[in-house]
Amino acid sequence: MVPPKMKVVLVEPEIPFNTGSIGRTCVALDLELILIGQLGFSLDSSSVARSGTRYWNFVQISLYESWDEFLLKRLPPKDQLYLFEEDSPKSFYTPIYHQDAYLVFGCESKGLPKSIRESLKDRIFSLPIKNKAVKSLNLANTATAVIYQAMRDYL
Repeated sequence: MVPPKMKVVLVEPEIPFNTGSIGRTCVALDLELILIGQLGFSLDSSSVARSGTRYWNFVQISLYESWDEFLLKRLPPKDQLYLFEEDSPKSFYTPIYHQDAYLVFGCESKGLPKSIRESLKDRIFSLPIKNKAVKSLNLANTATAVIYQAMRDYL
């Protein structure tokens, strides 16, 4: 039997440096990185590898053409999906994260597609931002904060 493992899911990421940085965090914590949809860069781009430095070749990566394909092939239980958006009233500190959690993030400029948000309204969480002058946080920073919070009981 395969031991439980959290997964980081990026839906249509646009900035290679963010994906590279998140990939490096995934390697450090032995997490799978799942990329869904059209990417704003090539995975063999030197900018992705540069952000992940010498660790990029160790990233456990899975690719899906669409959210629907991901759902069909992975069959993630709804209670293991945790989505993150800046406008959710529910804090990312609230849930007790499942060991097999899918931590789902949208693209840098638009977040998660509306269809995904609508279908999983009760599974969306946010990181606190005290100063309203800041609309959102950097994707790589957000993902890292979420990953460590989600894994706090498993490290």
